[in-house]
Formats: sequence, C-alpha cells, structure tokens
Amino acid sequence: MENSLTKMTVPFLDLRAQLDQIREEVTAAASEAINSCSYILGGEVEHFEKAFGEFIQNEYCLGVSNGLDALKLSLEAAEIGPGDEVILPANSYIATALAVSAVGAKVVLVDCERENYNIDPKLVAEAITDKTAAIIPVHLTSQCCDMDPIMELAEKHNLIVIEDAAQAHGTSYKGQKAGTIGHFGCFSFYPGKNLGAYGDAGLVCTNSSEYYEKLKMYRNYGQRVKYHHEVKGYNHRMDEIQAAILKVKLNYLNSWNEQRQKHAEQYRSAIAHIPQVHVNPPMEYSDHVYHLFIVEVENRDAVQQYLKEQGITTLIHYPIPIHLQKAYESLGYKEGDFPVSEYLAKRILTLPMYAELKSEQIEYVCESLKSFYN
Repeated sequence: MENSLTKMTVPFLDLRAQLDQIREEVTAAASEAINSCSYILGGEVEHFEKAFGEFIQNEYCLGVSNGLDALKLSLEAAEIGPGDEVILPANSYIATALAVSAVGAKVVLVDCERENYNIDPKLVAEAITDKTAAIIPVHLTSQCCDMDPIMELAEKHNLIVIEDAAQAHGTSYKGQKAGTIGHFGCFSFYPGKNLGAYGDAGLVCTNSSEYYEKLKMYRNYGQRVKYHHEVKGYNHRMDEIQAAILKVKLNYLNSWNEQRQKHAEQYRSAIAHIPQVHVNPPMEYSDHVYHLFIVEVENRDAVQQYLKEQGITTLIHYPIPIHLQKAYESLGYKEGDFPVSEYLAKRILTLPMYAELKSEQIEYVCESLKSFYN
C-alpha cells in the first residue's frame, strides 16, 4: 500500500485558511460591535437577521444562541411538550433529539433512506400516532430531505414541521431554500459549518408572524417589554459580535459553496475508479453544498487509520446512531431496529471538505484511498 504521491498534510477542516481571506473585514466588524457598547440584542443581530432573511428569502428570522436552542425554541413556540411525540431520524446528530427531550416531548425515531442518508418519508407515515405533534426532517450533509411527502403528511395529520437545517446553509429543495419549507427552519453557525461563527450561534426562521413573536419572547426571558414576563422563557440570544462576523461572512457564502461543489465533483470523478468506495449521487430534487463529503468504504477503521498515517484527517458522522446512545436507552430501541442507520454507522467516512481545499490535496486523498485498496 504505497502512495505514489509526495506525502502532504490534509486537515479535515482549515478555519485559518478562511480567516486569512477575510481577516481585516471580520476584525473591523467585531471591533465596531465592541465599540458600540451595545452587546446584547443591539443593531448587529438585527442587521444579520435581515441579511440572512434576504439570503434565504424568508421574512421572519431570529438570531439565537446555537442550533440546539433554535430547535428547542421552535418546539416551545409550537406549544409542543409532555404527552406529545416528535418524529425524527435515527441518523442525525444527537442535538435533534436533545431539543425534543428538553421540552418534555417523546422522541420517536425512524430510519433513513439508503440513497441520501435523510429521513424516509414512508417510515414517517408509519410512525404517526394520535400523539404525534411534529416532524423534524434533518437536511444531513446539506442535501435536502424529500420535503413534499413530509409536508403532505403534516397537512393531512395537522402536524408541525421543523426543518433541522444546521448543515444546509444555502442549499435548496426544488428551488426553495432549506429552512423555509416547514413551519420553522433551524440553523447552526458552529464554526465548522458552511457559514460559521467564531463561537456558538444559531438562527430560527418561520413563515408565521405569530410564531415569530412567540420566538422573540422565548428567546429573551419570556418578555416583549422588559420586566413584563408573559411566559417562562430562556436566555437564548445571539451575541452581537458573532452577528457582526456572520454578516461579513454571509457575503462570501455563495462563492464558498460553489467551491465546495467543485471539490465534490473532483472527488466524485476520482473515486469513481475505486470499486471499494461508494458515493451517493445527488438527488434530483435538491441542491447540495457539501457541508460534509461522505463516502462508504470497506474496512472503514483500517482505511481511516491508513489515511491518518498519510497525513489525512477524516471523521465519522455518526459512529453511533441515536437509538444506540446510552442517553436514549430508555426509549427501548435495540440493535437492528434501524438497519440502514446502523449499516451506515459502520461504513461511512467523511473526507476533508472546505472551500479553501486545494485540488492537489483532493488528488492526494483519492490517490491514498486507491493505494490502500491496491
């Protein structure tokens, strides 16, 4: 298993490479926010909310503390809690489930589709009961779930749809931006996302002015007017400095996403010649802006170790499905209940992907994969 290329280092993510492009702009924006001396819910948050709303073409956007809190606030605004069931995919980051647990509702898991890793609408239909209150489809890796059948189910059964768009900044479903299709759309701006803050931050959008007003209250201690608390709210506010930084970075998001798409095409072309490595093709109904570039491989652990020895960092999203996590053993699920999610957990490997990734680095990763199997 000798690699014919000169050894190089390929990090999974290189945030410094991005920072070097925009350092002066984000430093100036952060400095201006600091000098304003208005650090909580000042003008910067409002400006970013407006800019992001224009980007996704949605009027009601609210900056919050992180993606998990965006999900939780959406559930609160929809009055979902104890006695309610919420359907979500077993193949997701645990934050999706934690938000449901945080409001006292019951997590109901279903399996994902083999060809896109997203929630299977057919299984959602089978999981609906008279206690079901909401569905949380997760646009995993930044490819949209098939939303039409999900929205049809929601209309038929009078359910709330909360899109978990934490990995889907700028992608679209049949021309409509992710996060704007359901009743709520929730975004994370964790630093490694396509649009990442320099700390924790998130955003929730809605298509309803009524929900928007509720979200604002729950975000800020349950008050519309200071010291007048109408509901038991939270401190889930976006930081002014993060908002200022995100507004600068939003101007680059389309070009960064285009770079990711080019990288994905290079990966696909090279990997097509490695029989032991599988990459799902993009779905016709969804754009893909490749927050993650996931492959399925044979001998996954050995492959990952070999790539590490070649200087290539990879990750696994996600090695343990939600139903097999100790935190959710009380749900009573067991191994074998969600076979697609479990199959993927043993085979998927996430390769380096970021806008600043170089063509020769991608070539080196693919050559290293080929070298392992040869």
